[in-house]
Amino acid sequence: MANQVNPVSSTDITSDDKLWALLAYIFSPLIPIVIMLMPDKKDRPFLKAHNIQALIWGAVYVVLGSILAAVFVGCFIYLIGIGFSIYWGIKANKGEYVTIPVITNFVKNQGWA
Repeated sequence: MANQVNPVSSTDITSDDKLWALLAYIFSPLIPIVIMLMPDKKDRPFLKAHNIQALIWGAVYVVLGSILAAVFVGCFIYLIGIGFSIYWGIKANKGEYVTIPVITNFVKNQGWA
C-alpha cells in the first residue's frame, strides 16, 4: 500500500477534498455514489482519484465480505475491511494518494482516475 506519485500539486487539494475522500473510504459505497452526483465535486482531480477507488473497494468489500462472513469467521472479516477503509481514509485526509492492491491498477487501466 505505497503512495502514488502525486499528480496534482498540493495547493490544488482543498481541505474539503480531503474530507470528502476520507468519507468516501469510510462510508463506501454510499458516499462515493453521492460524490458522483455532485457536479462541483465529481471532477476534482484528487477527489476523483480516491472516489472511484473507494467505490470499487466498497462494492468488493460488501460482496466478498458478506460471502466470506457467512462461510468463515463472521465479524472478523468485516473488522479487517473496516480497518483498511479507515487507514486509507486517514491517508487521503492527509492529502496523500493511496494504492489499493489490484483496485488502483484496475481504475488506472480503465482511465477512470
